[in-house]
Amino acid sequence: MNITKKRLLIYLGLSFGMAWLIFFIFIFTGHTWTGSTPEMLSLVSLGMLTPAIAHVITRKITKEGFRLTGEKSMMLGIDLKGKKWVFILLAMFLPVVYSTLGDGVIWLFCPDAFGEAEVSLFVVIIYPLIAVVQGVVLSFAAFGEEFGWRGYMMPKLIELMGIPQAIIVGGIIWGLWHAPLTCVGHNFGMDYPGFPYVGIILMCIMCTALGTALTYVTIKTNSIWPAAFMHAVNNSMPSVLLLFMKQDVEIPLWIPALSYIPLILIAVLCLFLMLKKKNPDPEHTH
Repeated sequence: MNITKKRLLIYLGLSFGMAWLIFFIFIFTGHTWTGSTPEMLSLVSLGMLTPAIAHVITRKITKEGFRLTGEKSMMLGIDLKGKKWVFILLAMFLPVVYSTLGDGVIWLFCPDAFGEAEVSLFVVIIYPLIAVVQGVVLSFAAFGEEFGWRGYMMPKLIELMGIPQAIIVGGIIWGLWHAPLTCVGHNFGMDYPGFPYVGIILMCIMCTALGTALTYVTIKTNSIWPAAFMHAVNNSMPSVLLLFMKQDVEIPLWIPALSYIPLILIAVLCLFLMLKKKNPDPEHTH
């Protein structure tokens, strides 16, 4: 078997095995995403670190080494030269753009779900910056995923099948990795037609789109840190429109699904930019 494929399969087995063990403990003890305790949600958060742990273990048992930077490294360095700092800033603030546009789509189709903000005007104005800072500072769990997905899985997939196929396969893998949590209400709740299969499909679509942008900033900087920052800011829900969203209004799942359109368009642009460079620098592709 090809050594790259062998390493990838070992990595995926470890990532899924460790994470799903934690997720199923959460599920089989009778917990759901909205009906759980802070302690059990903290247990689930440990699952977010398993891709990073799997990365390290795989490198150890397959004798791949632990280079911090450069070709086929763990991409743990931060290089600000050659305008790479631009992509770090882009990674931090891009979630504000697509999240706000996405919530704008929800507002367009379901205006009754929005009302007056219950906070001061100052908070409304500064909220996106707060979300960015909070996301970057509290990016530990996001680093746990990105050190695995973008730092190990995607370089292997790209080496095996090229960027377009790797983006799709990687997104589906990432989406399915979340499947146990999707089955207990993570992201989409549990009250929608086609539960939980529709939710799992939507999660794969979202992970493919978001994963495209995360892979793009990783390739442009040869570092997993921009992806970790972007993932964390994404999770901090930086859209200022959230401050106007009512909590007691039920929104049909198809409307939040449409809110992914801005992210999907950004993903298409990122994919185009990655493919535009026909002969990329090997340092940026492994």
